[in-house]
Amino acid sequence: MKTYSPKPADVEKKWLLIDAEGLILGRLAVVIADRLRGKHKPTFAPHVDGGDNVIVVNADKVRVSGRKLQDKIYYRHTGYPGGIKQRTAGEILEGAHPERVIMKAVQRMLPKESPLARKQLGHLKVYAGADHPHEAQNPVVLDVASMNSKNNRAA
Repeated sequence: MKTYSPKPADVEKKWLLIDAEGLILGRLAVVIADRLRGKHKPTFAPHVDGGDNVIVVNADKVRVSGRKLQDKIYYRHTGYPGGIKQRTAGEILEGAHPERVIMKAVQRMLPKESPLARKQLGHLKVYAGADHPHEAQNPVVLDVASMNSKNNRAA
């Protein structure tokens, strides 16, 4: 008996559509990261990009529990001395690009600083509104809210 190891040519990618309206951010990010890596498939291998393409709509309507809108802080650095900047999750969700909260949450759940993680994150498309330009791919709707009652619970 030989061990099966999938090749990149053997991978069959699907397109998934997730509506983030009313979903809890962390629980949504876990589902997305698992689908991007391909951990839901029986042919999962950590060295192969075997995941699916994921489209997330209504990213501006995602929810966080507790006081995370005020207390969760995202840092960035300009590259100059004393150039550290910070924004809260609430400021980002109310700003011009609320989809960045989901992108950052999923990015932090993928393997760190690797070419494979960057490639897998490229298969994630996040949109603030309900419209997306990927209708030609015929995405399958994935109902994350029905997977667990805690996924859309008010906190």
